[in-house]
Amino acid sequence: MERAISVGVIGDLDPRFPPHAATNAALEHAATALGASVEVRWHATESLLDVDPGDVLVEDALWCAPGSPYRSLDGALRGVRFARENNRPLLGTCGGFQHVVIEYARNVLGFADAQHAEYDPYASNLFISELACSLAGQTMSVELAPGSGAARFYGRTEATERYYCNFGLDPEHQRLLDDGGLRVVGLDQDGEARVLELPDHRFYVATLFVPQMSSSPTAPHPLVTALLRAAEG
Repeated sequence: MERAISVGVIGDLDPRFPPHAATNAALEHAATALGASVEVRWHATESLLDVDPGDVLVEDALWCAPGSPYRSLDGALRGVRFARENNRPLLGTCGGFQHVVIEYARNVLGFADAQHAEYDPYASNLFISELACSLAGQTMSVELAPGSGAARFYGRTEATERYYCNFGLDPEHQRLLDDGGLRVVGLDQDGEARVLELPDHRFYVATLFVPQMSSSPTAPHPLVTALLRAAEG
């Protein structure tokens, strides 16, 4: 019998937004490559307010999707925190990367005022700031740290990926985040963070790029395949 894997996607689904359609497709590509089926459920960010996230996010793995600003910043952060604290496999891409940073800064590093410039551009402690140059639509190389989980999933230490974003980790906080345990394991040509991971977590990876956009039925993306493998483990 074909194995079934369930994935909960944290995000406000918009079928007209290309990365959202690509998220569903990339999961199908990876599941087929693993000889499994996948059931994808989207969880609107507002649905994670005023509930126990564990009662809602019951899937084998979670994905924090692109598409920020979300309808509920706090709802998204609650979902991300649940995955981190409960060793639930999580992949965060684009907006997901950004919210992984804010959640960690607030709840692990102790910066209760850590903020995202897309929600409050005038906040005093912007962990996520507007990029000097938009990356939307650009395809760029990423250097992966040898020995990192990301390098192991790719099977190499360099990748070429497509972006869909205008915001990223503020460079002034990059060392602080890395020293605090959310490791920066992927850098662009300017040394700015593009991939993050928690080394001791079952699977907890965040990318500023959108790996789902380059997935295909004949070449499933390695990070998406790794997420589903972790879900089975």
